[in-house]
Amino acid sequence: MHILLVEDNNEVAGAIERGLSLANFTVNRVSNAQQAEHAIKHFSSDLIILDLGLPDADGLSLLANWRAQGLTTPVLVLTARDGLQDRVQGLQTGADDYVLKPFELDELIARIHALLRRSHGRAIQTISHGELEFDPTHRELRHHGELVDLPRRELALLEKFLYSGRRIITTEQLYDSLYGFGEEPDSNALNVHIYHLRKKLGKNIIETVRGLGYRLGKPNS
Repeated sequence: MHILLVEDNNEVAGAIERGLSLANFTVNRVSNAQQAEHAIKHFSSDLIILDLGLPDADGLSLLANWRAQGLTTPVLVLTARDGLQDRVQGLQTGADDYVLKPFELDELIARIHALLRRSHGRAIQTISHGELEFDPTHRELRHHGELVDLPRRELALLEKFLYSGRRIITTEQLYDSLYGFGEEPDSNALNVHIYHLRKKLGKNIIETVRGLGYRLGKPNS
């Protein structure tokens, strides 16, 4: 899953990026509002972590503009503003969660998973699809009850499909989910990952929708 991190403190941002990468998230990191606006317009993200104290704009104003423009991506506000009114204002402006600095990385990751479940209409942790069962928190995938060990990018790709259900996902959105700003994957990389998933989990696990993109296959198909 793809996370946009908007944080101007290099030490804090670096620690978050390393922690989320270890938890198998793809992180795009920017340090100001201008870079965040560019990222929102040009890249697809599953969740945004937003610091409020940015050098070129107030984070709440940025968030308010995003919501006014129709952005529905979950936003987790990460800030040192610990007053009750600050928290209320953040949530009323459109934040989906509010985490105070300093924080524990494990809690941040747990809150991210909870927001992703909620944004995709899932109340339980494990995602089931036919004979597949996936636990996002522990990164465990079972097929017909047997544990399946997938490489990181294949698992991240499958996770994107499982969270999206039967919605069509464009090639650009899939690349955004797998690779960060500075990475330049081979033009055929996505096809290779999909080929391997079909070989390991069944040829109908992912459907090609000609001219539009891909989507998760029907359960038990």
